[in-house]
Amino acid sequence: MTAVMGPLPGREKRCPLDLRIEQETDCGSYVRRSITFASELGSRVPAYLLIPKAALRSRRQFPAVLALHPTDMEYGHRVIADQLRANYRAYGRDLVERGYVVLAPAYPLMAGYQPDLNALGYQSGTMKAIWDNIRGLDLLESLPFVRRGKLAAIGHSLGGHNAIFTAILDPRLQVVVSSCGFDSFLDYYAGDSANWQPGRGWCQTRYMPRLADYRGRLAEIPFDFHELIGALAPRPVFVNAPLRDANFRWQSVDEVLNAASAVFRLYRVPQNLQVEHPDCEHDFPPEVRDAAYRFLDQHLR
Repeated sequence: MTAVMGPLPGREKRCPLDLRIEQETDCGSYVRRSITFASELGSRVPAYLLIPKAALRSRRQFPAVLALHPTDMEYGHRVIADQLRANYRAYGRDLVERGYVVLAPAYPLMAGYQPDLNALGYQSGTMKAIWDNIRGLDLLESLPFVRRGKLAAIGHSLGGHNAIFTAILDPRLQVVVSSCGFDSFLDYYAGDSANWQPGRGWCQTRYMPRLADYRGRLAEIPFDFHELIGALAPRPVFVNAPLRDANFRWQSVDEVLNAASAVFRLYRVPQNLQVEHPDCEHDFPPEVRDAAYRFLDQHLR
């Protein structure tokens, strides 16, 4: 992965988080805080921190979820906390109402979050997002009402693969929910080479520009999703792959999961890899979200 994304930052970038609460809103059963935190010197990440009021009133500790947003150039991470799009689901709001502490960070180069990747030393927006997410986990673990060792990641579309990438590089994420987040690189839009040019598809600056070097030779990309899902084992992984998703083909998703399932069987936890195929387009429909939330409950509570 890092051959394409660039190296994972180390201690040199781990500055104090310097959490700042910009605004706080009473949302009934929970509190929504608009925050920023320092993921590294020269870069502050905007995020929502959603906290059940029960977590603020008691001495108990609660499981926490990193909720990663889909592509949205106008609203960015706001779609996690507010129902702003008909086809984007506010799963952060769902989860805090279910009793989870939720952190929803912004993704680089979307909406109002525009870090200078070159100045910060990144070779891809993907690695910057991973580092921001890792620092987000540091932030969650610093909160007195969050239970260490009970952290998960959930995401739709962009958030779906962002969750996988982050969990690969940070084992603190114990459960992963990926909705409409991937198919094999070989099958992405049927392998059309037009999508592997600089600035297109996976090769955009906010993703992995180096992937453009593999145009016409996709089989030489040094990693693919069957290896990534296999590397998550034995951790529980829930996948949503709709039958009419035009971005990521469900048949390819099944091939990826069939390959990765061998690793879960090796660990004797085949039940930890689950997939749903709703009859819809690129969406995270209510019945599948409910199944994903039950999956989180099963493994985090």
